[in-house]
Amino acid sequence: MCPRLSAILILAILSPLAPSQNKPAIALAATPPMGWNSWNWFAEKVTDKDVRQAADLLVSSGMRDAGYVYVNIDDAWEGARDTNGNLHSNDKFPDMKALADYVHGKGLKLGIYSSPGPKTCARFEGSMGHEDQDAQLYASWGIDYLKYDLCSFHNGVMRKAHPGDSPEAMIIQYKIMRDAYERMHRALLKTGRPIVYSLCQYGFDSVWQWGPEVGANLWRTTADVTPTFDRISLIGREQAGLARYAGPGHWNDPDMLEVGNGKLTPDENRTHMGLWAMLAAPLLAGNNLSRLTPEITSILTNREIIAIDQDPLGKEADRIYAEGPIEIWARPLADESRVLAIFNFGEQRSYLRGVSLHLEQVGAANGWHARDVWMAKELGPISDFTQFTIPRHGSVILRLSK
Repeated sequence: MCPRLSAILILAILSPLAPSQNKPAIALAATPPMGWNSWNWFAEKVTDKDVRQAADLLVSSGMRDAGYVYVNIDDAWEGARDTNGNLHSNDKFPDMKALADYVHGKGLKLGIYSSPGPKTCARFEGSMGHEDQDAQLYASWGIDYLKYDLCSFHNGVMRKAHPGDSPEAMIIQYKIMRDAYERMHRALLKTGRPIVYSLCQYGFDSVWQWGPEVGANLWRTTADVTPTFDRISLIGREQAGLARYAGPGHWNDPDMLEVGNGKLTPDENRTHMGLWAMLAAPLLAGNNLSRLTPEITSILTNREIIAIDQDPLGKEADRIYAEGPIEIWARPLADESRVLAIFNFGEQRSYLRGVSLHLEQVGAANGWHARDVWMAKELGPISDFTQFTIPRHGSVILRLSK
């Protein structure tokens, strides 16, 4: 890109935008979005055929009926722009409108990916300077969800922070980023099509504090997840303290599900799924759906766990206890029941002796009835010192009611 053009685009980004009066509609993402994303398994190799097959498998596996309705194409679908600046898909995606029609015909929705920068993470065409054109293009195809990934914008237009930067300099840098996200939000609104808007900028500038102001329905709170328990548990635990920023129409996003990927054990997969459900996180599976096993399918489609994630009250869990490898998280539900989750992040089986469940802090009390969600088993009345044995990297999730 020539220096003069770069300067013009940066000036355009810096030009002031009036504060948005358009908060994300509650009807959009009233509960955390659920679906499947192509990146974790296919990365830049994803094709039209892969997306169609994913749609088929979401239906045949029962995942669609469990709530997984978004089929999201991540990076690497983009082709070149023509002389008028109109973006075309590449040869792997010969007809995006036909693909959207196919996905919609399965009772599903189609998502797509772009960047506020000149290039995407995989170095394909981004949307910088073409926000209105691209938004209209997505709407004409029938797109239902946009993931907007910072990438080249952060590495190019925004410069990286330096230790000597003044507070004023950092404010300018972050304003550039916020305005870029606001710009695409306005472009999406102009289309008249309801499109869920997902910010992917890795938690920079405490995005949970301003995401709704730029029209976001969800925003990434962390760097990328990987299919290792250390990474999953770190990301999940980093969400402590963010519950007050989430609710219907706007959600903290700790990244996609790795359930079924890597070498995660059954206990690790259940802990991953259960922790994301407690966090009211978007549930976007990232596995190879053609290799679903009965065990992985049962975890991803566990209706009691999904009901916790999708509870209409929309109250994300708070961590109420942490000592050594044991943590207890809790959240209220719309029916006035409570969910208590006990996680063992350590390397040894843990016997909970002398560890209070902190029922009063949850809004419950001794004598409330407990149901073990993963075991689908009624436990009867519970007390603060009811004992549990939790395997290495395992969890117990209890639904408590009067």
